[in-house]
Formats: sequence, C-alpha cells, structure tokens
Amino acid sequence: MRSLLLPALLAMSLAAQDKPAPVRLAPLRVSPASTVTQEIGISRIELSFSRPAVKGRKIWGGLVPFGEVWRTGANNATAITFSHAAKVAGKDVPAGSYGLFAIPGEKTWTLILNKKAKQWGAYDYKKEEDQLRWEVTPQAGVFLEYLEYRVLPVDPGNAMVELGWEKLRVSFLVAFDTKGIYWSQLEDTLKKAPDSDWVPWFQAARYCQEQGIEPQKALAWIEKSLKIGENFQNHEIAARIYRNAKRLPEALSHLQKAIDLSRGKAPKDYTENLEKELATWKAAN
Repeated sequence: MRSLLLPALLAMSLAAQDKPAPVRLAPLRVSPASTVTQEIGISRIELSFSRPAVKGRKIWGGLVPFGEVWRTGANNATAITFSHAAKVAGKDVPAGSYGLFAIPGEKTWTLILNKKAKQWGAYDYKKEEDQLRWEVTPQAGVFLEYLEYRVLPVDPGNAMVELGWEKLRVSFLVAFDTKGIYWSQLEDTLKKAPDSDWVPWFQAARYCQEQGIEPQKALAWIEKSLKIGENFQNHEIAARIYRNAKRLPEALSHLQKAIDLSRGKAPKDYTENLEKELATWKAAN
C-alpha cells in the first residue's frame, strides 16, 4: 500500500508545480506609489511613499486629524532609508530604514522615526519602537493636490527633507559626516586595491590634494600610482602635491611630463591650460 501511495503523492506534487500562476490584474491604486532618492556626498536618502490627493476635502484637522499618529502618506507607512549613519534634526540616527510618522497639530507637529519601516498605515504603530521624535513648525506653501516629498541638497553633507500637501509643508535637516564617510571608503578601497592598478592610488592622492589634507599620504599614494603606470593624470596631481609641499623643481618636472604625455591623448585646451600654468609657476619661482 505504501509503495503505491508514494508515487501518487509525487505525481500530485509535480502536477501542482506545473500549474501556471494565477492570472490577476495589477491593482489600480487611487494613491499612486512613489520613490524619491537623493545622493548627498556618497550617502543616499530614499523615501518610499504613496501620494494621496486632496479631492476637495478638508485635510488638516479633517482627513488627517490633529493629535493622532499619521503615516505621512497613504497605504503603507512612508519609509525613509539612510545609507549611512546620519544626524536627523541634530540627533544621531543609525543607517537603515525607518517608518516616518507624524502627529500633526494646529501649530506644531511631532515627527517620528520608527524602527519598523514596513507596516500598513499606522494601525500597528508602537511608540516603544520609536528611534526618534522631534518637533517641527509647519509652514504655508503653494497648493499641492497630491502629497509630495522633496529632498533638497544644502551642501555636500546636508539635505532638507520636505513634505508638502494641500497648502502646508514641513521640513527637517539630515546631515551626514561626508568627509568621514568618504575617508572610510577610501581606506577600505586601498586595502583591496592591487599593486597593478594605478587608478585607486591616484584617486586617493587627488582627493587629499583637492581637500588639502594628509600631504604625506598623498605624496606616497601618487608616487605609488606613478610607479604602476605613468600618465598625464597622475603626473599633473603629482605636480600639484609637490608644489603644495614647496618642492618646486619636482613640481615643474611632473607638470612638464603631464603636458608631454597629454599631447594627442587629452583635449587640446587641457594641454594649453597646463602650459599656461607651467609658465606661471616658473615666473613665480
């Protein structure tokens, strides 16, 4: 009996596996889903949300009651993701994804980052899972039929996140330690870099030269890049590093090599600009 039953069960299992997936219509959502992504330095802020519409309704103190937790969108709770550790409204927040909630008030709002990023609405929201709460003051804005998020870069380390809907907007600042984050990436990259590739050593040296930091490391890295493979790019950066170190003879030599190697390989105006710079350096000597 057992020997007959097992083949039958196996046949039923295989038949179930061969059964085509059911045919379904994609849902037509009244509040369309949207994603906003913005890079700040090498960090990233991403907001995933759904856009409800006003549709002639009273929003603040009506559809969105005062004094109650709101999902800051429609359908799933709005989620905000930080690729690196950040400061939100001046407070430390680890990298990761969070549910973005609000408690709107007539004069002030409480904004909330909740550790549970994926949840439907605010029905399963729990205060004890909050990562951060802070107060903001809403501002008047242009009328927006559909809810909108914007992430506006302020400088290489800061961005303003703004929610706007109906005639109101609220915003908050997100800050990254861009220099620290970039330096960590730089060190990790050089640990993995082979001794046969001139590019990462050149990139690290150029970053130091442009930022005016770590001159000794910049010098060692550009020399390593040159040893692997000489070209007009690493000779130019070498020239600038040596000039910053007040070692003008070496700087002039490297800049001349950059000019010679750039002919026919770089745009003509690049070479001409280096030639003008070489003349200026010599005149200042």
